[in-house]
Amino acid sequence: MDKQSLTAFITMTFSTRFIQLRKEHQLTQQEMTDKCGMHITQDRCYEAEQAQPSIEILKKIALTNTLQLKFEAVSQISDEDQRTIQSLIDGMILKHTATQLSAAK
Repeated sequence: MDKQSLTAFITMTFSTRFIQLRKEHQLTQQEMTDKCGMHITQDRCYEAEQAQPSIEILKKIALTNTLQLKFEAVSQISDEDQRTIQSLIDGMILKHTATQLSAAK
C-alpha cells in the first residue's frame, strides 16, 4: 500500500469504511446487521454518519467471521509511525470512554 492509499485509509470516516466493508463482501444492510448482531436502524445511522458505534459494536464488527479489519499496512510502516498510530488509537478509545461516561451522568 503506498503512502497516499495509507493516508486515505487512516483518514477514512467510520461510515465510509463501514459501507466499503459491506460492499466488499457483497452484503445488504440487513445481511450486515445480521452478521454483526445489531439492528438495521443502527446500520443506517452509521452509514448516514448520524451516529458513531460504541466500542462493543466495533468489536462485534471486527470479530464477525466474514469481515476482517485490514491492518497489514501497519506492519509495513516504521516503528515510530506504528507507535504514533497506537497512541492515536489509545487516545480515541479514552475520548470515547470519557464521552460515554459523561453522557451517562
